[in-house]
Amino acid sequence: MAAERSALSLVLNSHVDVLDYVQVVCDQLCASAQLNEDAGHWVGVSVRESVVNAIRHGNKFDPAKHVRVHFAFVPAEAPEYLEVSVQDEGEGFEPEEVGDPLAPENLLKSSGRGIFFMRNFMDDVQLRRRPEGGMEVRMRKRLSVPAE
Repeated sequence: MAAERSALSLVLNSHVDVLDYVQVVCDQLCASAQLNEDAGHWVGVSVRESVVNAIRHGNKFDPAKHVRVHFAFVPAEAPEYLEVSVQDEGEGFEPEEVGDPLAPENLLKSSGRGIFFMRNFMDDVQLRRRPEGGMEVRMRKRLSVPAE
């Protein structure tokens, strides 16, 4: 895979209408990376959950704020991972304060499982406050077949 074709960035409005677009882009990148169908599906679920969280909890649907999604095959020269970064422009949060979705008091809640899904479906997930504000979720999925 040529280095110039190893990354793609999206700047999106904070509206759920963008989710289908992000899903199509993600599905296409997973297919080009030759991820098997199951792995591609779960990468898509993780990316979708992260973008929904950025829109809903990060930017609070504020139309003046954006969500940035960056897909990259890393390292560019001989990709081993699909890396996805999702950034919002919200206030940010402390990841360790997010409730455990498996705790008995949270089992019946209708939300709160997005980060749990990301951590279970991806090979690595990092959450951090951005110095300029907002949060960044950086996820990696090991490629099942070396990309050329």
